[in-house]
Amino acid sequence: MVEMNEVASILNNATPRSLILLDEVGRGTSTFDGLSIAWAVAEYIHDNPQIGARTLFATHYHQLTDLALTKEGVKNLSVAVKEWGDRIIFLRKIVEGGSSRSYGIQVAGLAGVPPEVIARAREILENLERGEFDEVGMPRIARPRKATQRARPTQPSLFAGEETFILDELRRLDILNTTPLEALGLIHRWKEIIEK
Repeated sequence: MVEMNEVASILNNATPRSLILLDEVGRGTSTFDGLSIAWAVAEYIHDNPQIGARTLFATHYHQLTDLALTKEGVKNLSVAVKEWGDRIIFLRKIVEGGSSRSYGIQVAGLAGVPPEVIARAREILENLERGEFDEVGMPRIARPRKATQRARPTQPSLFAGEETFILDELRRLDILNTTPLEALGLIHRWKEIIEK
């Protein structure tokens, strides 16, 4: 609520003479809510002729870089990073373009988060990126990779096959609000389910 009060104040009082600095708008809520709020705020500042202010908008939502494709005057900048194995070095240099990926886990390691937490975070991130589901369609996010796999049911249900699961998921899918990257992730996951 505090963040949204501040955003409301900025949007309601900004003029063409303002310099707007926004950092991580929408971070205090769910990913989709936060991304939606951040996108709408950026669009509002850009499109509103009463504002027209120079704006710096720092965000971890990679999707916002797409605004530069559709909004004239929007430019993406990021901090240059050198990757060396599992380590990163921030080069303290601003370069044009969005970041190619997020470095949250590496930053957590730099901050001193215990190595076992970092290792588990990498494992969970890998599960999320693969969109992994187990043999009955349940998310594997919390499941360790090294854990023994559950045995497949010996008597599969007549109505709960992989194709039925995929068809049900397709019926529930909101196509108009699915990004191309999310769609590719879904297709990848469905292909893995069918090929098991």
